[in-house]
Amino acid sequence: MGLYLRKSVTVGPLRFNLSKGGVGVSAGIKGFRVGTGPRGNYVHMGAGGIYYRATIPSRSTRPRPATPHGSGRPLFGTPPALPSPHQPPSISHTHGPMVDINSADATTIVDSSSQALLDELNAKKQKWRLWPGIAALSVVVFLIAAANQAPNWALVVLAILGGGGIVVAHLKDQLRKTVVLMYELDEPMEQALEALHAGASALASVSAAWHVSSHAKVFDQKYHAGAGTVVDRKLTRFIKAPPPFVETNIQTFAVNVGAQTLHFFPDRVLIYDSNGVGAVSYQGLQVLVSSKQFVEQEAVPNDATVIGRTWRYVNKNGGPDRRFKDNREIPVCQYEQVALRSDTGLNELLQVSRLGAAADFASAIARLSRIRPKELL
Repeated sequence: MGLYLRKSVTVGPLRFNLSKGGVGVSAGIKGFRVGTGPRGNYVHMGAGGIYYRATIPSRSTRPRPATPHGSGRPLFGTPPALPSPHQPPSISHTHGPMVDINSADATTIVDSSSQALLDELNAKKQKWRLWPGIAALSVVVFLIAAANQAPNWALVVLAILGGGGIVVAHLKDQLRKTVVLMYELDEPMEQALEALHAGASALASVSAAWHVSSHAKVFDQKYHAGAGTVVDRKLTRFIKAPPPFVETNIQTFAVNVGAQTLHFFPDRVLIYDSNGVGAVSYQGLQVLVSSKQFVEQEAVPNDATVIGRTWRYVNKNGGPDRRFKDNREIPVCQYEQVALRSDTGLNELLQVSRLGAAADFASAIARLSRIRPKELL
């Protein structure tokens, strides 16, 4: 996931080009292009500040207030050591109720410096796509014509017109819904982002990563392999991927955390869910790394550290409970946990199989928070 800055990106028939004068836009085919500029969304990051400029007119929207995380929803507290494997979110006589480890809705996770960009992202995200409607209308018209025994030449013309309409609508959707972000970075920022991408590469290379969505205290450890906590978790992965309908000249990476996806950009983390888009600046992002023992009932990842063994049903002395026929020996692994939090409502917990994999990522976030310049809108 090394840092790579492109000088141009393409959206439908348009190409956005980054130059010393800003962002220009051109259209055409190879060998013949016409253009103008500077246009587009432009982000300059350097010692003097972050300058964000959006010069393509877009329909203004009412700004969403930055609502802090509600006091009624508890923030994640560190669970007891030796959590047990995946458990459904339920209440059992052997453990307490599952406590969610969830962030607030994405649209409420907003740092004030991100509001202009978020307004544009949310406005374009809410626009309907045109091409599905054009496609449905084309099919209906074609079927009606065929049912009325229209001549073959008419059916061919309708098919060509329908296909052309779908292509045009698809291109128009790209232009209507896509936000273009062109980054220009100075040398210190490039070095900091190199470190961030190296840290993300380390997390992407682990054999297994999980998003932990909830946990509960165990009442009777004998039924949970001696664990003090049960958790609900699902596999996830750090990947190279931009958000939907965002084109940028720099590679970004993302991780799914249940209902939300976190996208790490040079100047902020964008948070996508079904309600919209939120953001957390690196100054407001806390990355807490710790190691935890985990009773692994699933396959042990290749790079995991196995520190011991226990039994599915265990006695107080640590031996197997002979009353259970299917009692089997289970490995105890030492995993790394990564908590991502912010005062504006981000609250997620990740677990990775390889010890030490998250150290460079956490230090890179801390470095970015120190050198990231002030944003000037």
